[in-house]
Amino acid sequence: MKKKLFIFSNESINSLDGKFYCDNIDLKTTPEGLNKKFEVNLFGRKSNIHRSHEIKIKNTKIFNNIFSYISSVIATTKEKDAKYLIISISPYTFIISVFLRFFGKKPIVYLRSDGFGEYKAIFGKIGPLIYYFIFSITCSISNLISCRDYILKGKKGKIINPSQLDSNWLRQPKNIDVKNFKLLYVGRMKIEKGIFSLFNLIKNKKDISLTVVGSEKKEVSNYTSQSNVKILQTQASKLKLIKHYDDHNIFVLPSYTEGHPMVVLEALARRRPVIVFEDIQHIIGNKKGIFVSKRNFINFFGTLNSIKKNYKKIQKDMKKNKLPTNKEFIEKFVKYIDDFN
Repeated sequence: MKKKLFIFSNESINSLDGKFYCDNIDLKTTPEGLNKKFEVNLFGRKSNIHRSHEIKIKNTKIFNNIFSYISSVIATTKEKDAKYLIISISPYTFIISVFLRFFGKKPIVYLRSDGFGEYKAIFGKIGPLIYYFIFSITCSISNLISCRDYILKGKKGKIINPSQLDSNWLRQPKNIDVKNFKLLYVGRMKIEKGIFSLFNLIKNKKDISLTVVGSEKKEVSNYTSQSNVKILQTQASKLKLIKHYDDHNIFVLPSYTEGHPMVVLEALARRRPVIVFEDIQHIIGNKKGIFVSKRNFINFFGTLNSIKKNYKKIQKDMKKNKLPTNKEFIEKFVKYIDDFN
C-alpha cells in the first residue's frame, strides 16, 4: 500500500468541470511523477482564472483563503504514516510549516529558487529582510531539498536537479538559419523575471523580434503595441512548446534571480543558444551554449552578433551537454523523500 504524501503549494490552481489546472508545469509533472510511488494529495490556492496545464492528481484540493487552507492542513496531521512536502517558501507555506510542526509533523521543504533575490526584486531593500524571517524559521523546523546549494544559505539539505526533459525534448532539433534575431522567452510575466526590462532593451529594434510564451490571458493585449514583441499564452501542449523553441534561434532568460531554470534545459535540449544577464550567471555551471550579457543594448547586441557569427560551432559544442531528465529527477526525489523520517 502506498504511503500518503501531502503536497502543499502557494501556486494558483483553477477548477473546471471537476478537473484542476495550473500554469506552472512543475506543479503538474512533479506531483504526477511522485504519485507513482506515493498516494499524493495536492493542496493549493483557488484561482478563478483558467490555467493551462491539467493536473492529473485525483486528490487535489483548492482553497479560497488561508483559514480554510490551514484547517485542512491540520486535518492531515491525524495521518500516522504520511509524508509532508512543501513546495517553496512563501507567507502561505511558512504558516503551513509552522502548523505542521506544532502538530508534531516535520515537513520537507523543496526550495526551487532564491527567495532572497525574488523578494528584493519585488519589494526592494526590505524584501530580503522579510524573506530572511520566514526562511530562517521554516528551515529550523523542516527537512530541506534544494535545486542549488547556494539557495540553502549554509543550511543542511539534499540537492536535486529538476528537469522536464524526456525523449520528445531530446529528439533531433530542427535546423534554422540566423538572418534576423528571433528571440524566445518562456515563462511568467513578472517583475522579478526581468521580462519588462527586455522589452525596453529591444524596443524599436527592427532586426530583433521576441516571442513570449507564458502570459495569462488578461496580459496578452497589454504589450502588443510594441511591434517586435509577440505575446502568447502558456502553452499546454509539449509538442507545440517544442515547436516554439525550434522556430526561434536564440533563447533569452532575463530574470534577476533564478535557481534551476528548466526552460534553459529545454533550450539546450533543442540546441538553441541561451543568453542570460549577469544577475544569474551562476546557473551556467559546465553547460555549453549559455552566454552572459550586461543589461544594456550595446553589450546585448554584441552578444547576439557573436552568437550569430559562431552559431554552428556553438550548436556543435552543445551536443556535449549531459542534461538531466525528468525520470532521473523523480527517481531521486522519491529517494530523498523516503530518506527523511
